Amino acid sequence: MNPNELLRIVDSLHRDKNIQPELVFQAIESALVSAAKRQYGETAEITVSIARDDGTLTASCDGQPMDQEEIGRIGAQTAKQVIIQKIREAERDSLVEEYTEQMNQIVNGIIQRNEGAAATVSLGSVEAILPRSEQIPGESHHANERIRALIFDVRPQGTRVKVVLSRTRPKLVQLLFEQEIPEIQEGVITIHAVAREPGYRSKIAVSSMDPRVDCVGACVGVRGNRIKNIVDELGGTERIDIVRWEDNPEQLIANALQPAEVDQVLLCDMIGRAIVLVREDQLSLAIGRRGQNVRLASKLCGWDIELYTAEELEEQIDRAVTAYASLDGVDEELAQRLVEQGYLSYDDLSVIEPDAFMELGELTAEQVDSIVTQAEEKAEEAERAAAEQRRIQKEQAAAAKLAAATEEAATEEAATEEAATEEAATEEAATEEAATEEAESNPETES
Repeated sequence: MNPNELLRIVDSLHRDKNIQPELVFQAIESALVSAAKRQYGETAEITVSIARDDGTLTASCDGQPMDQEEIGRIGAQTAKQVIIQKIREAERDSLVEEYTEQMNQIVNGIIQRNEGAAATVSLGSVEAILPRSEQIPGESHHANERIRALIFDVRPQGTRVKVVLSRTRPKLVQLLFEQEIPEIQEGVITIHAVAREPGYRSKIAVSSMDPRVDCVGACVGVRGNRIKNIVDELGGTERIDIVRWEDNPEQLIANALQPAEVDQVLLCDMIGRAIVLVREDQLSLAIGRRGQNVRLASKLCGWDIELYTAEELEEQIDRAVTAYASLDGVDEELAQRLVEQGYLSYDDLSVIEPDAFMELGELTAEQVDSIVTQAEEKAEEAERAAAEQRRIQKEQAAAAKLAAATEEAATEEAATEEAATEEAATEEAATEEAATEEAESNPETES
């Protein structure tokens, strides 16, 4: 092994591939030790050292120096293999570093192929994957299609780098707004939160630093052109609600539930719950299709939102007070206080902090444990009763369905019999008519 050639290669790797020389020297030394042990046996005591200044290689086996010819025979091919491996690792590490810096950023790519479970996307220097689970529901991709996606995972995989893309993350919606809306880029409009159910609906909360700039109007754009560009980028089917941010949680929750009109918002800080009162005609609008509106509003605001009409809330409060008062150790006053804090079911008592419960009712730790245990038992009983009720309803529905099918079959059978009877009567009448006509046409035969 030529010492000068070795130093030149190590220096070249350092300048071109950004590989530290010490790493290469240590890797070659380690590889030479392994190669020598394959020749002299695993029990042999092998030491190898490369002079960092002139590249001279010295080695010993069981304390006896090895001559240069022997070292060179072992070392030439080994050093070549180590250098090739280090080059590949350096290229991989460089790509990992490059794309790690782009984590949670949008990149442009071209679909190379779509194999069902995942689409392969060319990003130029690397091929990334877009798993089916990270694709927007309902969208399909074809070869040579240009695509924009979010980098959400980068990790080395052997001598290659694995880059995973996503089009379902809320961050993608936020970045698209930042790219499309100049006021956001300039810092006039701020994005506070994003909640998303990809392919169906998103909510984004924004505010304006300048009272002259309407944050909602600026995001929508003239004739909706700005929001339309974002929706088109997300596949064209995802509805986006732009919510005006408020520091007051009550007003923010009311805004987040739009287009439904909210009558009142009651905040229960201890449990992180918001009880929202709406009119009967606004309830379905507040819930949204398959619960999307209230679910996204909860994510956007960070509150567990429960919707009630005034009558429903009053009934729920009465039931909760009665139920809590039935527990040993809970009087009506404590039951009222629990309800005022937003605890409306037995299950809620299992999540209350013991210290808060003790302070609320001036109770001991033993009393709190006893009350919570009773509540959990009552909750289990209620769940069993509900399951039994569901079973009975299911059986009744099945029986009703069977009865309806039996009745329909009987009706069809009766109709068939009636039709057969009518057909037989018709045939008999036709036969008699034919006989009469024949008799009238042959009078001589009768005489």
